[in-house]
Amino acid sequence: MARFLRPLLWGTTYTRLLHLWVPMLFISVWLYIDATRPWVPALMLVPLGLIPAVRRGEGVQARFMLAPGERGGEDTAFSVAPSAAMRDRWRTVLWLEARMLLGVTASMATVWLPMFAVDLTRSALGYWPSGDPVIRLLDPHWSSALLVPLPLLALYGTVVGLGELITALARRLLGPSPSERLAALEERTEQLLERNRIARELHDSIGHALTVAVVQAGAARAAGDPEFTARALTAIEETGRDALEDLERVLGVLREADRPVSARPTLTDADRLLESARTSGAKVDAEVSGPVETVAGPVSREGYRILQESLTNVLRHAGSVPVRVRIEVRDGTLSLEVRNPLPDGRSGAGRGSGLRGIRERAALLGGSARTGPHEGDWQVHAELPLH
Repeated sequence: MARFLRPLLWGTTYTRLLHLWVPMLFISVWLYIDATRPWVPALMLVPLGLIPAVRRGEGVQARFMLAPGERGGEDTAFSVAPSAAMRDRWRTVLWLEARMLLGVTASMATVWLPMFAVDLTRSALGYWPSGDPVIRLLDPHWSSALLVPLPLLALYGTVVGLGELITALARRLLGPSPSERLAALEERTEQLLERNRIARELHDSIGHALTVAVVQAGAARAAGDPEFTARALTAIEETGRDALEDLERVLGVLREADRPVSARPTLTDADRLLESARTSGAKVDAEVSGPVETVAGPVSREGYRILQESLTNVLRHAGSVPVRVRIEVRDGTLSLEVRNPLPDGRSGAGRGSGLRGIRERAALLGGSARTGPHEGDWQVHAELPLH
């Protein structure tokens, strides 16, 4: 019994009832103007529902009154966007008509059924009912008290049932259209891609800084030279500072979704990567040809990260070895090449998630990347289209 009456304790039950009552305000005003044409409000709903903004208003009402526990959710069943297509407008018209019809039913039930219960009570007390045609069929008798719970149960069932029905109709008629669902899916996909990009940013930047710091610290301890140790500490400090700046940029993107990404480093900042590798003991031979500064932002930023990850892999897996870096802009393509001797004749140095990240970055831009042994060296070669 307690479970059966539980909906009486839910706030949603009463907000849904209030939602059903709202159309009666409009109908009541019209009946006050012209009671001989009660069908006019239903006719007026047709042009009203064809207004795109009406769908947004109805969606907001449904979200806050029919299913308040779902508001603010990403997968809410009610659209809060204006009608984008004619199909959505006619769905809104049908919703308005259904809402008015169910509103009239709920209003009549919530008025007539309580009055019916009162008349039964009066009949049980020996009074003749004054206006109810059903009660007039019964003589005043105490047995009428046995019927009093029936209209109250009917009222309870009507309120709860109509609330569930109007909510189901709202999900059906005010739910997102296929185009809105597609737009939401695209937005979700963009968010996931952005999170993956941020994860790669942190991996590349922090991984590079830690690799340089470890290599520098190990070289300084092995050298036993105070002057070299001072240079190593300076390099570690600069690399750490650069990593903190990169971290601040990435966190800025997380804090401000609309913040431009132009603050992230590009290939025009490649000198600091090369200098960091040199101070770590690598003998870097770099050659830059073509107008690197004219490369589009997204391509230049991804090129910088590919170069950073390539140098990090060299320091991590090969150590202080000669490194050849070639950056070339020509014929609508950005070409990046990093080559270093294989340590101890190994053919698989440098394999890992970093190389997968290089290939993923190139693929996202419509380019390609090759990584692996080549003519006795380990090579990373990426081709990125400029447009």
